Amino acid sequence: MHELIRANDPVLLSFAESLMKDAGIHCFIADQGMSVLEGSLGMLPRRLLVDEEMADRARRILTDAGLGGELRDRK
Repeated sequence: MHELIRANDPVLLSFAESLMKDAGIHCFIADQGMSVLEGSLGMLPRRLLVDEEMADRARRILTDAGLGGELRDRK
């Protein structure tokens, strides 16, 4: 899996997840359970993950939607 976004903002993550689903790209929001355990203080960010094969396409979609500044650096 390839990490695209790491954020504490549930609206941002929900929007990004919606864009992925609309494009037919399977995605996963990791660390949601940990965020609940820490009491929703916003200390533990959640991560938007996609399959490695879809990472470039997903990045283009997010960039076109104005979320390019939220993308993690490619490793």
